[in-house]
Amino acid sequence: MEKENGALCGLRRLRVGQRARIRGIEASGELGRRLRDMGLVPGTEVLVIGRAPLKDPVALRIKDFTLTLRNNEADHILVEPIA
Repeated sequence: MEKENGALCGLRRLRVGQRARIRGIEASGELGRRLRDMGLVPGTEVLVIGRAPLKDPVALRIKDFTLTLRNNEADHILVEPIA
């Protein structure tokens, strides 16, 4: 998936400092419920604030808190980058 021009992409593809709006969660079952419980729901704006040296996990700013996700969890979250 391409991330330019407002197209959807996986959360893992965002760069540090990039903002995006969550458009969908592709996980079901326990993982899907857990992601939604953490506030990762469609319409929520996220900001990538950092990555570990080996690129996993990724640190996100959501509303007024910081959340870290493993890349395999971030792959289930579709986002639309914000210019």
